[in-house]
Amino acid sequence: MSLVTSAIGQGLLWGILALGLFLTFRILNFPDMTVEGTFPFGAAVCVSALVHGVNPIVATALSFGAGLLTGLMTGLLYTKGRIPILLAGILVMTGIYSINLRILGRANVGLMHQKTLFSPEFLKNLPDGFDSVCVGIIFTIVIVILLAVFLNTDIGQAFIATGDNEKMARSLGIHTDNTKILGLMISNGLIGLAGGLISQNNGYADVNMGVGTIVIGLAAIIIGEVAYGELSLTARLVAVVVGSILYRFVLLIVLKLGFSTNDYKLLSAIILAFCLMLPLLQKKFHVNKVLKKGVERP
Repeated sequence: MSLVTSAIGQGLLWGILALGLFLTFRILNFPDMTVEGTFPFGAAVCVSALVHGVNPIVATALSFGAGLLTGLMTGLLYTKGRIPILLAGILVMTGIYSINLRILGRANVGLMHQKTLFSPEFLKNLPDGFDSVCVGIIFTIVIVILLAVFLNTDIGQAFIATGDNEKMARSLGIHTDNTKILGLMISNGLIGLAGGLISQNNGYADVNMGVGTIVIGLAAIIIGEVAYGELSLTARLVAVVVGSILYRFVLLIVLKLGFSTNDYKLLSAIILAFCLMLPLLQKKFHVNKVLKKGVERP
């Protein structure tokens, strides 16, 4: 039971990262490699603040602010510096590694005896894994509601239009560079927040904890889309979180089959590759059924 609740809790917390990645990957329609730098940056800022006695709520807010800064930097390099988005993200991700080392002072820092968002007595008294479920539910509900409201505002619609057709958006008077920067900031803000929450839940921050996070986020997005198909934009936000939970269960099942935790990254990549190919496989399967019926018809 504890493994199931832990998987749900981890899925909810990682779902926040997936929501951030969804904004750039699906709405703005470009890959943002800053993710793998923003995630540990948010964790490093949050953990460093907690170690220095900062209130957990403030420390968590600082992790969101750290994400905003990385998104702003990537956005400026991309829109003003005219550096390709993939390279801009890699540059920021690379630079943040050194910044994380300076913030933490060493490769990793633990939260032994430090107060976190998971420290309140009522959470400690819950069965194993339920603390992350409670915190995850609260944050994901608030974030999904705020994103749904934002995307239905004029600025949010301009953000969507920029991703759909940038040339048409410009013809309508939308400053697409500004919307891209805003999108990158919000996206990375959520990713930094996820880093702060997950580091508190795990009890430490590590400069290398961002490796493979983009694969985890993409897997959650793809699994959610494959599981639910065509949905409204707001429903897709919920599907992304559900996809993150399902992804955790898939990993749990695979690890239960006897695979080593050392194979975690490899398994993640294989699962993502399979999910990305699934629509194509479904299409081929459907075509094969149609051809078969056509052959059997007299």
